[in-house]
This record gives sequence, C-alpha cells and structure tokens, in this order.
Amino acid sequence: MATLALCQMRCEVGNITGNARRMAAFAHAARDEHKAHLIAFPELALTGYPPEDLLLRADFVARAQAAALELAALCPEIDMLVGLPWAEGGRLYNAVAWIHDGMITGLYRKQVLPNYGVFDERRYFATGTGSLVRTVNGTAIGVTICEDLWESGPVGDAAAAGAQLVMNINASPYHRDKDRLRLQVAADRAIEGRVALAYVNMVGGQDELVFDGMSFVVDAAGETQACAAGFSEELLIAHVDPAGHPQRGTCAPWPSGEEALYEALKLGLSDYVRRNGFETLVLGLSGGIDSALTLALCRDALPHIALRPVMMPSRYTHAMSIEDARAQADALDLELAVIPIDPLYDAFASTLESLWQGPGRSLAAENLQARIRGTLLMTVANAHRGLVVVTSNKSELAVGYTTLYGDMAGGYAPLKDVFKTDVYALARYRNRQGAVIPERVIERAPSAELRLDQKDSDSLPAYDVLDAVLKRYVEQDWDVNGLVAAGFDKRLVDEVLRLVRGAEHKRKQAPLGTRVTPRAFGRDWRYPVTASYEPPRT
Repeated sequence: MATLALCQMRCEVGNITGNARRMAAFAHAARDEHKAHLIAFPELALTGYPPEDLLLRADFVARAQAAALELAALCPEIDMLVGLPWAEGGRLYNAVAWIHDGMITGLYRKQVLPNYGVFDERRYFATGTGSLVRTVNGTAIGVTICEDLWESGPVGDAAAAGAQLVMNINASPYHRDKDRLRLQVAADRAIEGRVALAYVNMVGGQDELVFDGMSFVVDAAGETQACAAGFSEELLIAHVDPAGHPQRGTCAPWPSGEEALYEALKLGLSDYVRRNGFETLVLGLSGGIDSALTLALCRDALPHIALRPVMMPSRYTHAMSIEDARAQADALDLELAVIPIDPLYDAFASTLESLWQGPGRSLAAENLQARIRGTLLMTVANAHRGLVVVTSNKSELAVGYTTLYGDMAGGYAPLKDVFKTDVYALARYRNRQGAVIPERVIERAPSAELRLDQKDSDSLPAYDVLDAVLKRYVEQDWDVNGLVAAGFDKRLVDEVLRLVRGAEHKRKQAPLGTRVTPRAFGRDWRYPVTASYEPPRT
C-alpha cells in the first residue's frame, strides 16, 4: 500500500528559498505524521505561478534548479514531485523533478502548453515529450502537469507505460464552477486510461489570479475517493493499493455559489495585501452597495490590518447615505472619517473659472468630485503606508461608468470581476453570515450621487438586463445578431456594445482585481484601445 500526500500549498512567486523551506516542512510532516511514501507539490511550486518574465532570467531558473537539489538533500526519506522550470539543451521546460533518496532521479516535461486566457506558456517553455513512471511501495505512479490532463494523450501514455495512478500537479486558477469542470475532466481521463488519478492544486492569490486548491483523488471509474478543502492549505493523504485502487478518504463539501465567490475574493485580496507589505487599507465609503460590500470584504479578509473608511459627502449626497455609512462602520467596529468635499470643489471651480466653460462642463463637474475624492484617499493611504482599495465593479468597468483618476484611483479592486447583480447577491450572502451591511443600502436604487437626484438608471439599462448582455458579449463572445435573437432589444445591444468599446482606454488604466470569471478585464482581455472594428450586424 502506497501512502501519497497531495500538498495543497501557497507558493509565492519569486520566493524560491521560502517556498523550498516550506516544502521541506510539508515533506517532513507528511513522512513523520502520515508515514507518506511520496509527496506531490503544485506546478512550478519552487518559483510560484505564474513567474512570467522572471523565467527569461537565467539566474532565476538556475536558482530554482539549485533549490531543487538543496530540497532533495533535506528530505532523503520521502519521494517528492517538485514543480520547477528546468533548462537544458538551450530550452526551458515546465517540469516536475522526481526526487528519490535525496537525488533527482527523473524529470517530466509538460507536453500541453496552454496559450489562451490567462496563460502564456508558449512564450517561455518548450514542449516536452515522453512519460515518467516510477514504482512507490508497490504502486506504479505516472506524472502529468496541469493542462496535460485536458487532452487524452499524456494520461493515456502514462497508463500505457504501466502507471496505475497518474499524479497530475497543477496551478489551476479559480473561476466560478471551475471545480466541477476539473472533476469532470479528471473523471473522463481516468475512465479513458483505466487508471486512478490524483489532482493536486495550488492555493492562494497572485496578483489578479486566485488558486482555490480543491485537490482530489478519483479511481479508475472516475469516482471521487478523497478531496481537500477549498481556499486553504492542506495535506490530502491518499492510500493506494498495488493495483492502483485508492481507498475511500475524507471529502468535505466544496463551497459553491456565493460562498465560493466570496472566499475567492477574500483570498485574492488578503494575499495581495499581505505579500506586498501594505500596513493599512483605505477606501471611500459612500453609503452605496459597492463600497459597502468592499468594506465588509476587507474586514473579513484581513481582520487584523488597519482599515480606514472615509466618507466624503458633497451637496448631492443624501442624508441616508451618510447614515448608512456610519451604521456599517459601527457594525464593523470601525472609525469613519467624514470629509465634506464642497469647500474643495468650490476652490477648484473658482481656480478653473473660464477654463472649464465648455460643452462638457456638466460631466467635468461630476468627474471633478470623483477626482477630489480619489486625491483625498490616495493622500490618506500615503500617510499611513497603505493601499487604496477601489470599489468599482465589472459592470461599471465594462461600460465606462467610472472616472479615471477618481473612483478608479487606487491599487487593488476586489470587485473588478464581479458584475453588479452579483454584488447584490454577495451582499445578501454576507449579511446571512451576520448583518453588517444596512438593508437600505441593498434595497435602494443605486446612484453615484454626483448631481441632484441622480440614479444609475438615468444612464444605464437596468443592471439585470445590462449584466445579461455583458456576460454573453464579454465572457462568451456573442455577437449582436445572437444577442438580438436571444430577445435583447437591438438598440439596447448596440448602445451597450458602443459603451464597451469606448471604455477600453479606461480599462487599460484600471487597477488589478481578483479574477473570478472565465474572462476578466485584465490578462484575459487584450483588445486594442485604438481600433475601428465593429461587430457585424444584420
């Protein structure tokens, strides 16, 4: 019987020494506490994923390879599968080193290199060939890496080479429902290859990506036999007999729906703040739904960090907005700073005098309020070595309903990939865990409060309609004809798509934010700012 440890761990990009040190600790725990014969770490665990253009530095790759040798010497009593970049023959491979008796005794080189969405592996890596199969305490184990699972060849080749179980190591980023998709693909490969499959995934946030863990083991019939938790580190232990049959283990339910989405946003935000050394979070609390959810998220993700909400009312701010902001700050035991901006606005207006007497003055006046607020928040953050957390959502960013150097000013936008309708769903979910967002914030009509009696609906379609169009256009590449055929009004579709194209320059200047959908504005979305193309229509 082989005992395998799937190490679902955080791996920090660039922190090769720190990653290796933690891997050694996990390896000793797996051997000493669980009597494991083999421990498998995530894809590129030594360097973190994705290291991007750090991979173009020969010193970076050489340090990773040296660290693998040092790690091997530290853990001679257990076999290890270690993900790292491996340079040989003038080429660089996304590889797994098989470590046995304190030495690297085999290498597997990734065969299927993803080059879509957030992935850009062909920029860095050469395509590997061949299988790697070793016997561990009577069980023949093969190795594949992440995308290799999504095509039938590598798993089938490992099975043909004698593997009774295939260990697939991953750095697979989260998006909604990705866990079910992975599980189905793994079951398909296991059934095709008549081989059990163990899937170990990374966990943690890296810039806009978040890795959810959710490692698992399936048998040759595609049935799940064990699984790790979502969004947390864990050593998943699996026992496999000499015929490759995994024993039934523990399998707690994975979070789904709003719970999974909220956990992903928390993890992405907390790791970004922690790894980049920010000491304080600052955000504008307006009394609206986006800032209310963002504040709750910040407190939940980083309960011990200094959190400074700032209310900046103007002559257009309703009294209930101030009341609701105070109520939420009190519910979270936070001190709310209130800074009226009318004196600053009047000073700007007086200074500008005739310079802003143009056809766009009314819009300029609205944007000036947002930019005053952005300046105040950035100044507070600078004074406290902090980070301004931006509260804009995906719906606003898609259609440009946001102000450059105003409400876009800041370093991280947790809701950047969250549509407005999902903001409301998340707010309701959070309040079910303990009410911290005033109910009136959720129920009232959304407004930027930049002019008298302003509502979002003055400029935009209802959010349930807008988001339905945006999801299909942005995430699924529907065209105008398809949208109209699905029942959306053609004039509305034309206007929404016009707004999306016109806001590209804003998105290019937007801060990072956690990716939680199959296509986020960021690594997934690479449209030109200057382009005359318009989708065809009938």
